[in-house]
Amino acid sequence: MTADTLAPPDMAARRATMVASQLRTVGVMDTAVLAAMGNVVREDFVPPALHGLAYADAALEVVPGRWLLEPMALALLLQHAAVTPGARVLVIGAATGYSAAVLAAMGALVTALECDMAPVPAPGVTVVNGPLAAGWPAAAPYDVILFEGAIAAVPAAIAAQLAPGGRVAAVVRQAGVGHAMVGAPLADGRIAGLAFLEVAAHLLPGFAASRGFVF
Repeated sequence: MTADTLAPPDMAARRATMVASQLRTVGVMDTAVLAAMGNVVREDFVPPALHGLAYADAALEVVPGRWLLEPMALALLLQHAAVTPGARVLVIGAATGYSAAVLAAMGALVTALECDMAPVPAPGVTVVNGPLAAGWPAAAPYDVILFEGAIAAVPAAIAAQLAPGGRVAAVVRQAGVGHAMVGAPLADGRIAGLAFLEVAAHLLPGFAASRGFVF
């Protein structure tokens, strides 16, 4: 068989393997998360050159300087965020829109905020354009705010867009190390609660620590 006649890769099988070997093995048991990530076609949200890596256990650079979270990190963030059908969710730095599409597949009402690219349209996702650090107050309040990338702290303007009892899901980067966290934002920009995963996530533009900032 020549290269020209090789069968295309079975992406559905790769997606199922991702769920079985990357998500379940780290304790992702939320059936809504598993079903959504088992059904949303991730290769539709990455450049053609990266289709073969769509289900790799790695963050993917979809445009220069912008990355999708690795599947394991996203799944654990969504599980800890306890997203329920009908929940209002803001995705900040939605990139190509994969995480927003997964949330919509879980039944959430999703606003996907982006400033650098046009997310792929998906049912249940409203795409908006604006500065990431400002959030999107027009559709607030939100039950969950997810950051598609690492942050140093939660800006007060974004924390104010949460509904009572709302929570932030993000990778918080301190001293070059990222930790996945979900919880209520505190007055100093920290997220209440314990980190549950160390993640080498890339910083979102506009969310680096300011000079002199420390927790």
